[in-house]
This record gives sequence, C-alpha cells and structure tokens, in this order.
Amino acid sequence: MQKIILVLTVLIAGFQSFSQEKVTGKIFFENNKPIQGATVYWKDSEIGTITDENGNFSIPFTSQHSLLVISYVGLKTVELQITAPKAISHQMEFDNSLDEVTLTKVRNSLQKNYMTPANLQTMTGKELLKAACCNLSESFETNPSIDVNFSDAVSGSRQIKMLGLTSPYILIAEENIPAIRGASQAYGLSFIPGTWVESIQITKGAGSVVNGYESISGQINYELLKPADDIPFFLNAYGSTDSRFELNTHFNTQINDKWATSLFLHGNARVGKNDMNDDGFLDIPIGKQINAINRWQYTDLEKGWVSFINLRYMNDDKQAGQVNFDPERDKGTTNFWGSEITTEKLDASAKLGYVFPETPWKSIGFQNAFNYHNQESYFGLNQYHIKQNSFYSNLIYNSIISDTRYKFATGLNFTYDNYNEFVNVNDFSRIDNSIGAFFEYTYCDSDKWSYVLGARVDSHNRLGVFFTPRAHVRYRPYERTMFRLSAGRGKRSANIFAENQQLFASSRQFQILDTAGKIYGLDPEIAWNYGFSFMQGFKVFGKEAEFTFDFYRTDFQNQAVVDVDNSPQQVLFYNLEGQSFANSLQIDLNYQLMTHFSIRTAYKYYDVQTDYTIGLVERPLQAKHRFFTNLAYETHVKEKGQQWKFDFTYNWLGEQRLPQTQSNPEEYLLDAFANPFSTINAQVTKTFSKTFEVYIGGENIGNFQQPNPIVGSSDPFGQYFDSSMVYGPVFGAMYYAGLRFKIQ
Repeated sequence: MQKIILVLTVLIAGFQSFSQEKVTGKIFFENNKPIQGATVYWKDSEIGTITDENGNFSIPFTSQHSLLVISYVGLKTVELQITAPKAISHQMEFDNSLDEVTLTKVRNSLQKNYMTPANLQTMTGKELLKAACCNLSESFETNPSIDVNFSDAVSGSRQIKMLGLTSPYILIAEENIPAIRGASQAYGLSFIPGTWVESIQITKGAGSVVNGYESISGQINYELLKPADDIPFFLNAYGSTDSRFELNTHFNTQINDKWATSLFLHGNARVGKNDMNDDGFLDIPIGKQINAINRWQYTDLEKGWVSFINLRYMNDDKQAGQVNFDPERDKGTTNFWGSEITTEKLDASAKLGYVFPETPWKSIGFQNAFNYHNQESYFGLNQYHIKQNSFYSNLIYNSIISDTRYKFATGLNFTYDNYNEFVNVNDFSRIDNSIGAFFEYTYCDSDKWSYVLGARVDSHNRLGVFFTPRAHVRYRPYERTMFRLSAGRGKRSANIFAENQQLFASSRQFQILDTAGKIYGLDPEIAWNYGFSFMQGFKVFGKEAEFTFDFYRTDFQNQAVVDVDNSPQQVLFYNLEGQSFANSLQIDLNYQLMTHFSIRTAYKYYDVQTDYTIGLVERPLQAKHRFFTNLAYETHVKEKGQQWKFDFTYNWLGEQRLPQTQSNPEEYLLDAFANPFSTINAQVTKTFSKTFEVYIGGENIGNFQQPNPIVGSSDPFGQYFDSSMVYGPVFGAMYYAGLRFKIQ
C-alpha cells in the first residue's frame, strides 16, 4: 500500500501545473558561481520560487505585476522591472550595510540549509581546515552528525557512523558517483587525501534515488577541487609525534578559456614504531602511501557543455602487529604475530553535462566510472585477499513541468562488480550486476512548502527485481523556522568479510549459518528509515543562534547479523530472525558568542538493538550517550591577510557494551560495559599572508588510552587473542604541525 500511495502521489503531483508564459533566468555571485536557494517572487504577490543548485529559476509571467524581487541572506535585495516573458541573468552583490554577523553567516563553515526538503548540511573547505584532516576519515572530527571511532587495535583504521549505523549503511559518493563500497569499505576513506576535498555534503536519512538504492542511514558526497577554480600551486606539509609525515602538492593550469587541468600528488609515511601501552603490539601501523590524480575540466557556458575527466592511481602499504615482527622472517610462522595490508587502486571516471542554453532548467548528465581495487593481506595466520573490478554508469535528465516550482529528474543507471575474494583457502568470488530506472519529482511553492518524491525500480542478479520509494517534505512557516519529514527504503548486499576485516585480527573462527541466500548464503539487507527534524534560528543579545532537533529510526526487515556474542572464539553470520533497529536523537545548539567567536554543541542519544543468539540486546561498542562541543575563534583579517585561528573540540562518550567474554579464563575477561571517557582536540593556525600559513595542534590531549585493548596480547596465537574490541583511543595524546603555501 505504501508503494501504491507514493507512486500515485508522484503522478498526481506531475499534473498539478499547466503551460503558461514564463520568466526564466540564472542568479550568480560575482565569480560566476551559481546561487542556490535565492528567493525570486513578484512583488505584492504570492507567486514565487527559489533557484536550484545551478542558480536557475523559472516563474510564471503575470501582467498584473512588473517588479521581480530577488533576495538572498547577506546579499543586496534587487527589484527588476519585467514587462514581458524573457530570460535574464543577474549578478548579486554583498550587502555591506548589514552587520558583521549577517555577512559571516553566508560564509559559515558548516552550513545547514533551510530550503532543501532533505536534511542536508555542507562542510566547506574552511570547516575542513579546523583539524589536520589528513584524509577523509579524519574530516568529521568537528561535525557532530558523524561519529568517528577506531575499528580495531591493529590496523589503525577509523570507522565512521551515522544515526548509530556503520559506514556500509551510508552511501558515500565522490561528486555524486558511489565511491566507497564493496572492497574499499574498511580503508577507502583513508585513501582520499583531505587537501583534495573542496566540500562535503551530508544528508541524514533516506537519500536521493538518483544516486542508487543502497543508502539506508544517509549519504555523504564529497566534492573535489575543480580545475577551473583552483589556484596554480598549493603545498601542504605535515608531521606528527606518532611518526607520521605527509606531503601534498597541487598543480593547476588554465590551458585556455575552456580547458583546465589539475595534478594532485600525495605521499605519506609512518616510519616509527610506537607501543605506548607496552603490550608488545604497535599502537598504529607503520607504512606508506602514494596517491595521485589528474583532473581535466572542460567548460563552455555559452554552448552549455561541462565535462570532468579523472585518472587516479594509489598504492598503500601497512604493517601491523607485534613490535618485533619482521615480515621477511616471521610471515606465515608463529614466531611473532604480524599483519601486512597492501592495496592498489586504479580509477578512471568521466562526467559530461549539457545545459540547454535557451532553457537553462533543462539538462542532461552522463556519469561513468571504472574502479580497480586489489587488496592482498594477512592477519597473523589468517589470509584475506580481495580484488574488485567495477563499472558504474548513470544517465540523468533534469527538467521542469511549467516552471521551476515543479522539477523532475529521471534516468537509468547500471552497475557491474566482479569480486575475486579469498578467505584462507575458501573462494567467495562472485559477479554482481544491476540495471535500474528512477524518477524524482521536486515541488516548491514559494519558500514555505517543498517536497521530493522519488522512486526507482532495479533488476539485480542477486537481489532480484525490487522497488525503492523515498520521500522528503519541508515546511517553513516562518523565515527561521523549519520542519522536515523523511521516509525511505534501502536494499544492499552485505560484503561480510570486507566490511568486518578487524575480526581477522583475532583467533575467532568464522561461521556462516545460513546457506540458501545468494550472497555468501545470506539474503539481502533491507531497511526502512524514518526521520523528523526541526530547526529554529533566533537571536540572543543580538547574536545569531540556531537550535536543531533530529530524530531518526531505522527498521531492518532483514540484516546480515554479525554476532560476536555467542562465543568469544567465534563470529557468526546469519539472517536476522526477530528485530533490529536503530533510534537516533540529536539536539544541536549553535551560537555566535561574538564576532568571529562561535560555539557548536550537540547531545546524541542512540538506542541500537539487534536480536542475536543471546536475545535482543544493544549492539556492542556503541555509546548510548554522546556529547560534543566545538569552539572556534578567529581574529580580524589584516590588510595582508594576516590572521589567527583557534579551534577546540571536546567529545564525551558514555558507557559502551562490550562483547561477551564470560566463557574465557579470568585473565581474559572483560567487563560488561566500558567506562565513559572524553577526548580533547585543538588547533591553532597562524596566517602570515594570503599565500602562507602554519598550524599546530593536538588530538586526544587529555591522553586517554583504552586499557588492555588487545585481549590475550601475550599469547597472540592462542585461542583467546582478540584485537577487535576497541572502544576508545589506543595511542594516547598526539601532537602535530604543518604548513600551507599557495601561489594565487
């Protein structure tokens, strides 16, 4: 019934409008960047619209009104005399008569959007500079919507969570092409250098059907720096007390008025062995990475063509395990426990977009991407190898019905994944492919009501033929008050070994209990996500403040359950029998204490439970309560660009349930729950000019270390060894310094 109602709603909405004469146009900043969310309306009327992501709008022409008003927060409101249907373009200017607070809001480093039906926030490049952000997995330390945790005590990789669910339930895309999936789930975020990223868009809850059917808890889309907008040269050098060193260089060339190209080079190495807790194991792996990307951009705005071509190569080597482990001597033996993970990636992608010059609300996009991912690894005596060749293609057509209040996107996409996967001597190789069609309708009546209704149908060789509906509704009764509702369904194949590689660094035996399914013997994961959000902007003592309340629930109809509670010597995989759900509540309060001084606070509550063999219990290693605070202060910019910036972030995590170990001998027992703990991160940046700045900072300054993160570290080849039960920092305090140099 839900499906029928949603389809009928989409069809009815498509016929709400009728043909009429229109005024169309594009609104942009002085640098020709489009303005999304500008309000366009006829003065003294109820007829209005907002600009889309390309700055385009279309509004019915009416002879009863002749003044077209265009407004955007922090910019000068303009009134244009319009006496006939036509196409216009207008460059907006900053309103210097407004106070400093209003102008600052336009450039807020973490932007929450009042206009989009989806619960969307954007992390700008300014936000990413608040921390070291050496790679994408470390880019969310100042964002309360994303939780960052270490996945185990051996690999050093970080895992992100949204709405209480791990990253496989998040669709992570690079410029709207799914990127971190399949074989790259465990370490893929660490393969994206932070300096390459221009901005990150985070969508809570059901995402857009345009990007696929796999999203369950949300979507993360990261945009890379664009060759047409980048500076000629950028250098970033970084070093830290955990013996990690990085170098990033960007080269950019404007070949002519249409072609531009960038070459990004990244290298990092961790050369020193650290064992801060004296358990005989490295706290963080040693290793090195080489990463390069060449981007090409073609832009012909007059004819409506835009294209991007990317070519990338990456090689990453990690060595972990006991301090005295020597791969040449000890690999495959029980002399010392060790691990090596070698990953090679080769990616190529192309995006072609065409905007019809005479009808700028109409466009066609064609995205194609090929990815080669090869990981060869071993964890003690456990061997794991996975190679994935994948191809993705997406054809998108965007247009309107009558005017830009009624927009739609429709298209086709195709995915192909060839997995060669081996766990010790067991071959789990397979081929997945799917083809799907989608339709997404967006309605926006002035700036109060808007909604997005989307649906897609896919045919998958393992998941079958299935229907994916999603909906987002926004109601804005007042300028600074906003309500949102969302609901949607997601479906995915669980790559149970690639997504749980931390369990290889243990003596657990792997066992798959179900055999009738088409994915490792398991059935596809299916879940519904429902969400409500309220946002209120206001002023306190004349300074800007913002309050947000979010509640989301995810209900699994089926899940590939990963059970580490049945026995500390086993990990079981089986289809869900019973309940599995995640409730997430988040309350934010952001306040501009004074000019250039802001505070960002958040409280989060999670209720995440699954029916395991021991019954319905909380998911292990998930804090029920979390508290977050970020303070940011910067001085006024002087004439030559000189400035100081200070950032401070505090995180408190409540107790977490630990996997059951009561059948172990006393020396290998863990408590039922881990104690609460807190971490403090801080960074100071000194900008000497528009071209040069230095920064110093620290992570986990309070020096919290999880006691005994590795169970059975004294006997790593014994039956009680387990390094996967990590709930907090292993290394302790870490300090770093770096510099950035630009040629404008």
